[in-house]
Amino acid sequence: MINTKDILETIQMIEEEHLDIRTITMGISLRDLAADDIHVLCDKVYDKITRRAEKLVATGEQIERELGIPIIHKRISVTPIAMVGATSTADSYVPLAHALDRAAATTGVNFIGGFSALVQKGFAKGDEILINSIPEALATTERVCSSVNVASTKAGVNLDAIALMGKIIKKTAEITADNNSMGCAKLVVFANAVDDNPFMAGAFHGIGEPETVLNVGVSGPGVVQSAIRRAGDCSIGEIAEVIKKTAFKITRMGQLVGSLASDRLGVPFGIVDLSLAPTPAIGDSVARIIEEVGLEVCGGCGTTAILAMLNDAVKKGGVMASSSVGGLSGAFIPVSEDEGMIAAAASGVLTMQKLEAMTAVCSVGIDMVAVPGDTTADVISGLIADEIAIGVVNTKTTAVRVIPAVGKQVGDSVEFGGLLGAAPIMPISTVSPAKFIGRGGRVPAPIHSLKN
Repeated sequence: MINTKDILETIQMIEEEHLDIRTITMGISLRDLAADDIHVLCDKVYDKITRRAEKLVATGEQIERELGIPIIHKRISVTPIAMVGATSTADSYVPLAHALDRAAATTGVNFIGGFSALVQKGFAKGDEILINSIPEALATTERVCSSVNVASTKAGVNLDAIALMGKIIKKTAEITADNNSMGCAKLVVFANAVDDNPFMAGAFHGIGEPETVLNVGVSGPGVVQSAIRRAGDCSIGEIAEVIKKTAFKITRMGQLVGSLASDRLGVPFGIVDLSLAPTPAIGDSVARIIEEVGLEVCGGCGTTAILAMLNDAVKKGGVMASSSVGGLSGAFIPVSEDEGMIAAAASGVLTMQKLEAMTAVCSVGIDMVAVPGDTTADVISGLIADEIAIGVVNTKTTAVRVIPAVGKQVGDSVEFGGLLGAAPIMPISTVSPAKFIGRGGRVPAPIHSLKN
């Protein structure tokens, strides 16, 4: 039976509390494509993506109109291009990035992810070619996103890949310096990357996924904050219960939209990602949730404890609302994309060290953090290594999306626009880890990886 109260409550969430479907993401397998000639391969990639995703945007817009639920982005993820490109004899995969960008423009999606390589245990044919292609690929495309998985709990840490990624991030920043080093905002380095992530910049279509699949990412930080505010003066256990109930409602909406889109597009429904994804808009912030629970400013003592409780409650509520939960599922803390995080970082309360602590309990990691443009590649690699270690040891996904903003120093800020927001330049330790990074090799997997 349709409940009028539930309908009115959902309308209020959408109109006043920034509730939306952040993305419907179609995953497309490119594993059946191969060609010696890179240009022939590019044509095959373009043709398959545009054929499979032809109706994605129109279907999403139709569902928006029918339900009155905003679907902010429509996106595509594809098989890691390092695997696809390896079938060719090319020594650069930039043409494949251009093919992806053209396909994204033709289908009308906001972003396309999968210019990616999985190198947690070493480099296979195509991996280093793709990684070395990243700076030019991101500088010369508009909608392409890139990711590299450098570690996993099962495989350990590829320190050679981490050393290379420090250099690639620096080069990407420099080659896109005239656009606030924007290329780095579309590049993420992972530990324990998941196959069904609908969020950018890290989405790719995993090798265990079906031919085509539809994944949904929901968002509702403003709804959670408002629910906590209405709860008033109560115990932390009661706050957790409020978050669980709110997450249930948010996830049910994602389940509904995903099921409808799946049926109409004729592709399997994959997962609902429960992650609370913030935006730069006031009232749509994970940091403000933490403050609503009882902190003066996000980043102060108690922040990690509250974030841990928030993540757990969101997951508990979400899994009751959908039998297809996946992706990253938790709370994102991207500095530039969260109005409260921006303010906390600008005030100096939210530091790099506190962000690293928070990533032990959140969905991703050091995300959309801008650092001085003269930060060395070795320091960036050291930052990646620290963050990746948290993921490997704790058997969770962690990641780094850092922007060494060329020409900027602490006290400056960098503007990206749209959902990517703006970031204050945060201080980072300049003590050199060059000797450690230069050792190379692979850090063995932790003992608790032996679970068979």
